[in-house]
Amino acid sequence: ASLSLSLSLFLCLSLFLSDTETVMDTRTATAELGWISFPANGWEEVSGYDENLNTIRTYQVCNVFEPSQNNWLLTTYIDRRAAQRIYVEIRFTVRDCASIPSVLGSCKETFNLYYLETDRTVSEGIKGVEYWANAPFLKVDTIAADESFSQVDFGGRLMKVNTEVRSFGPLSKGRGFHLAFQDLGACMSLLAVRVFYKKCPSIVQNFAFFPETLTGAESTSLVIARGSCIPNAEEVDVPIKLYCNGDGEWMVPIGSCSCKAGYEPDNGNVCRACPQGTFKSFQGAGLCQQCPLNSRSTIEAATLCGCRNGYYRGDMDKPEDMCTSVPSAPRNVVSVVNQTSVLLEWHSPRDTGHRDDLSYNVLCRRCHSSERRACQPCDDSVAFVSGKRGLKETRVKISKLRAHTSYTFEIQAVNGVSNKSPYPAQQLSINITTNQAAPSVVPIMHQVSSTSRSFSLSWPPPEQPNGIILDYEIRYYDKVENC
Repeated sequence: ASLSLSLSLFLCLSLFLSDTETVMDTRTATAELGWISFPANGWEEVSGYDENLNTIRTYQVCNVFEPSQNNWLLTTYIDRRAAQRIYVEIRFTVRDCASIPSVLGSCKETFNLYYLETDRTVSEGIKGVEYWANAPFLKVDTIAADESFSQVDFGGRLMKVNTEVRSFGPLSKGRGFHLAFQDLGACMSLLAVRVFYKKCPSIVQNFAFFPETLTGAESTSLVIARGSCIPNAEEVDVPIKLYCNGDGEWMVPIGSCSCKAGYEPDNGNVCRACPQGTFKSFQGAGLCQQCPLNSRSTIEAATLCGCRNGYYRGDMDKPEDMCTSVPSAPRNVVSVVNQTSVLLEWHSPRDTGHRDDLSYNVLCRRCHSSERRACQPCDDSVAFVSGKRGLKETRVKISKLRAHTSYTFEIQAVNGVSNKSPYPAQQLSINITTNQAAPSVVPIMHQVSSTSRSFSLSWPPPEQPNGIILDYEIRYYDKVENC
């Protein structure tokens, strides 16, 4: 279980294999390398063959029978190309000292690797003993062979090639450097020297582009690389960055991007525009969807599908909801009327517009004649018991009407898209006349004339006749004298 966990953690942290950039490789040389050797009878450049019988330029030295060896080999100038840490891969062979008869005790099976930072080629004044005795080189390591060959191996053309990799840094004092190899008494050949640096390759991760990034000065360095969203993607979390470790591997992604509205992810590193007939209304990892019913998109990268003629999208509707229409008119209205109130009931529309937010508005008009002429909106004294707008039930009671008065009621069916339509709501009208009721009292009476046997009276009609006045009834009483 612990091994599985460790492996998963490694795969999570190290996202991608490293990349390298070679700045020198002797295997590609087609002419003499021309390195500087000191003394003259030390390192010697010769043509040879590698284990695959490819022609290569090599340096060899084998002064094992002479004591106090100190043979130097200096490479040509190498441009570091802004790298702060350099790696050297050395392929070499070493003769087994025990296989050399009568060799002195000075025989070695190791050599030393050095480097020298500089801005220019070191060429003047390096041929003297004094320079090499006080050479300003920095030591990288003493390199020993894992395998050495004997006379028997050599006779059988069996090559025991060693490959060692060393690194050094930080480099900051010059634009480049020289490598130096020091032999203290070995019998060996440098078959190939490759100098390179590591880098994290440019990459798209979490829909963000990260540029090629060189590793840091130390093998444990983490170099921050800032990312930028790929085309048609937007930031989700900021800052967007990856860490390039010392081995040239991307690690620990922080922040991310995602495809913006109208675009969907494709192969994990491209945001592709939604094709016609589809849409995507939000930023994120979702895919484009087919346009909902009664809608369409005629362009690419649509974030919303437009409704077809006669269909609408309500204020609270989601982009993925279908487009709907306004309802038809209510049906079959009936009324129950008395002197000052009316109860209206009706059936719901045949077509609700494919919505479930149907409601009703009731409009009241008072007319001054039975011919329905000069109708005016009812005044505020008329009472709608359950309200007159946004009714959910198919009935309403209206009170405080005038008796024996003509009214027109208009019942509208509306839903969540009625306010989007340029046309008025579908409605059903009903005309009613309230029943007659007792008139109000005569407000005042005047005596016009009188005689000993008669008198004349006059009065105005009642303020609220509440119907047709057929006649008036006059009551009179004898006046009783007080004793």
